[in-house]
Amino acid sequence: MSVWTALAELDYRHAYIDAAGIRTRSVQAGPEDAEHVVFLHGTSGHLEAFVRNLPAHAQHYRCHAIDMLGHGFTDKPKHPYDIPHYVKHLLDYLDAVGAQRAHLVGESLGGWVASWLASEHPDRVASLQLLCMGGTKINPQVMERLKISTTAAALGEDRNLTRQRLQLLWAEWDEEFGEELTDIRYAIYHRPEFQKNLHNLLSLQEPQARERNLLRPDRMQRISTPTLVVWGNKNPFGAVPEATAIAEAIPGARLEVFPECGHWPQHEQADRYNALSLEFLAHVVKEQ
Repeated sequence: MSVWTALAELDYRHAYIDAAGIRTRSVQAGPEDAEHVVFLHGTSGHLEAFVRNLPAHAQHYRCHAIDMLGHGFTDKPKHPYDIPHYVKHLLDYLDAVGAQRAHLVGESLGGWVASWLASEHPDRVASLQLLCMGGTKINPQVMERLKISTTAAALGEDRNLTRQRLQLLWAEWDEEFGEELTDIRYAIYHRPEFQKNLHNLLSLQEPQARERNLLRPDRMQRISTPTLVVWGNKNPFGAVPEATAIAEAIPGARLEVFPECGHWPQHEQADRYNALSLEFLAHVVKEQ
């Protein structure tokens, strides 16, 4: 199956949205009058991370998967990206599509951004799903691994370097989508504007920048929206105790750990994740 044939039966729109001057790539699907669900990828990622989730969710919700600020095919301002920059871009996107409130699904960096937004603007966030979220710790070894692997893949011509970068995300290599996702990511990484902007995109992997953007317990304690934390027990960027600490810091948060799963639970175990997510969203909507 192809990444895009996974969406073949879905009535979707591939669009570029003007988010306060930032040309933002998105895929939109689902009833236009339904509640909004926005999917946010991780560091150096892109919206294709959610192709296994859009069809199930778009049956009930107005779904948006976006390339975040400086990522994928979205515009790349020439400055290091702190979390407030990502938050502003996300708010500008929500305003542009007329979403006063949205359910946010954030994987890795995406969860970091979604949590920060929820702590600052609770009126804009209907619920949070944090999938192997980053940003709560300074782990130099993990940060260096991410920086080195991404830089090698983006600046080297060997496609295998991009494949190896993707292999970090999964407990087991994805035979169905892995090679095509490698091709997509290789094409993104080797666009001249991506390569020129790489140091800005990776700035949060520097200790000083990480420190000023850290998602600390006191900030997480301010989050009042219903929250689901999803983790893989083989996540190479953070062990299960990190997930437990996140769930304990956010009032009322629920933790679900997927067995035999790495950093992309929504992709690796899509059927399980989709069922869990839809059950969570239905409960949130019912309780509103």
